[in-house]
Amino acid sequence: MAQEQTMKPETAAKKLGILLAAAPESFRDAPVTRTAFDELRNEPPTWLEDLRRDGPHPRPVVAQKLGVSISGLTRAGVEDPLTTAEIKTLLEQKPEWLVRERATQAAVHAENARVKQERAAKAAARDED
Repeated sequence: MAQEQTMKPETAAKKLGILLAAAPESFRDAPVTRTAFDELRNEPPTWLEDLRRDGPHPRPVVAQKLGVSISGLTRAGVEDPLTTAEIKTLLEQKPEWLVRERATQAAVHAENARVKQERAAKAAARDED
């Protein structure tokens, strides 16, 4: 019988969108099997639900919740994981860096959408020929 595929705790935490350092020791210290990972995703235990809801959150999750890029967090000097409450406070206070980075992110998304639409129009024109 073949051995079940495993992943490092770091990889599993990243795929689950949680900060590894905030996870229980039992999760951090052992490889995660594919079956165990699927169970975590499909029926998350209380600790996982709490982490996802309250944090602290890893940088990609913080950036997504704030509507900025990871680079934007770096430019603003936000290096540490943030909790949901800290993110909510930032969204309410709207510091200058957050307003600026959200505008930058919105411009990037708009440009990406424009390019995608332009490519689709060119592809459609080619298909008509």
